[in-house]
Amino acid sequence: MKAALFDAPGRPLTIETIPDPAPGPEDLILQVNACGICGSDLHLADADGSRGMPPLPHGAVMGHEFAGTVVAAGAAVRDAWPDGTRVTALPAIGCGRCLQCLSGASGRCAAAQLLGLGVHPGAYAQFVRVAALETMRLPEEVDDRTGATVEPLAVGLHAVHVARIARGEDVLVLGAGPIGLAVAAWSAFFGARHVIVSDPVASRLERASRMGATATIDAGSEDVAQRSRAIAGGAPRIVVDCVGLPGTQQLAMNYAPVEGRVIVAGVCMEYDRVLPVRAIVKELQVNYVFAYRRPDFAFTIDMLAAGRISSAPMQSGSVGFEDFPPAFEALKTSKSECKVFLEPQGSAGGAAAKSSFGLWSGNPRFQRP
Repeated sequence: MKAALFDAPGRPLTIETIPDPAPGPEDLILQVNACGICGSDLHLADADGSRGMPPLPHGAVMGHEFAGTVVAAGAAVRDAWPDGTRVTALPAIGCGRCLQCLSGASGRCAAAQLLGLGVHPGAYAQFVRVAALETMRLPEEVDDRTGATVEPLAVGLHAVHVARIARGEDVLVLGAGPIGLAVAAWSAFFGARHVIVSDPVASRLERASRMGATATIDAGSEDVAQRSRAIAGGAPRIVVDCVGLPGTQQLAMNYAPVEGRVIVAGVCMEYDRVLPVRAIVKELQVNYVFAYRRPDFAFTIDMLAAGRISSAPMQSGSVGFEDFPPAFEALKTSKSECKVFLEPQGSAGGAAAKSSFGLWSGNPRFQRP
């Protein structure tokens, strides 16, 4: 199969042919129809180990935000997952039997294989192996690109759940990247009075307004603290850091009011420093959040299918393998694009995806006995 492979830190991905995956007894093989480029992948591709993040191994296949079609299933699960089923999946293969797996947190399983982080190949490829336990069907109302946004939307849902937003509370979201947009959308969904999003890029703020923000702040030209207080009539009680750069945790603490709540959702991959006294004298509750749980995926899919939440504003476009490496590199510096997808089969679902599936299901590797 074709796949986008990591070469070395700071170097473009390369498109090469590697062996097709084979399912274990409780695994599925998916034809990848759409896989979103995540900001963490952009950071990992440049990590050289000097700032706390271990570098990826040569030949790693990244990609953990995906939707696809079942083309093969292991012996223990094949009756439940017929060929052609459209799905998405949590990007982790756990043991399936420990407390973490059974409670929906397979990423915390001691034996977990995390897709796209080096050892286990991710979905920047024509096919990907996933755990049947972590796989969820996509209803007709959720197309492949939207299905590939379930993962980042679930990140935002988990952050909002940890924030314990009560109806009528005010929320300040720092950063209007995909996770900031997801947090804004779910904050509005769960009844926040003001959902204020700050970012220095006008196009990102426009997307935030379409995702549920009630007000936006140009962080490049406006005083975020002063402007957010003016909008909400006081400092928003909940501040969510969705930037993940050195210094943004401190900004969140600075902006939060006495007895406020700070949620750190942005993944900072460098060493950072904070002044704890700022949080201490305010008696802030500071929560770090990581990823999601299986119920977050299920709820996100249901709400997308019902039309009660939408990821359309964060979808920028798609590319095939030929244009994927330059598109990936461009996103490292782009200020206007949001979520760009690799579409290995050349289309974003529907009839075109089914046609592509017809081609690949003839591969002897994926024939069921």
